[in-house]
Amino acid sequence: MISLRHIVIWFLLPLAGAAANAQEFKVGIVNLDRIFREANSAKAAQVKLEQEFTKREKDIAELGSQIKTQSEKLEREAPTLSESQRNTRQRQLLDQDREFQRKRREFQEDLNSRKNEELQLVIERANKVVKSLAEAEKYDLILQEAVYVNPKHDITDKVIKTLNASNGR
Repeated sequence: MISLRHIVIWFLLPLAGAAANAQEFKVGIVNLDRIFREANSAKAAQVKLEQEFTKREKDIAELGSQIKTQSEKLEREAPTLSESQRNTRQRQLLDQDREFQRKRREFQEDLNSRKNEELQLVIERANKVVKSLAEAEKYDLILQEAVYVNPKHDITDKVIKTLNASNGR
């Protein structure tokens, strides 16, 4: 009797495995780069950053232009200046250039920091949409990055559409 049970189990085990494998494993892929480019909330974040940093960027560019003009002027006038005047103006230009470089570096750091903050908000919103989509459509796995994606698994359009419909909330 024991051997018969083992034989029955032995034959039923592969059938149970086949039945479990027959159940569909639903996978979705989301392309974050596309969300950053196409979602309204990402576009709004970009506009917000541009408004926030445009004036500062313009001021820095103007300062750079002034330094360049002063440098060219010094180059033209150098032969007629005394050595002490030339050295004084060179030091002034060097100090101005250091200040310019510092301001440009701070600007870039601030811009990068704010950009990361805004992109993080977009990611958080997108993740909420992805989670609700996964629950509603019964996905087993949703990935945000892959080397290759069969287009039938790409749900980026659905995520963008939902994000845009909810105004990114």
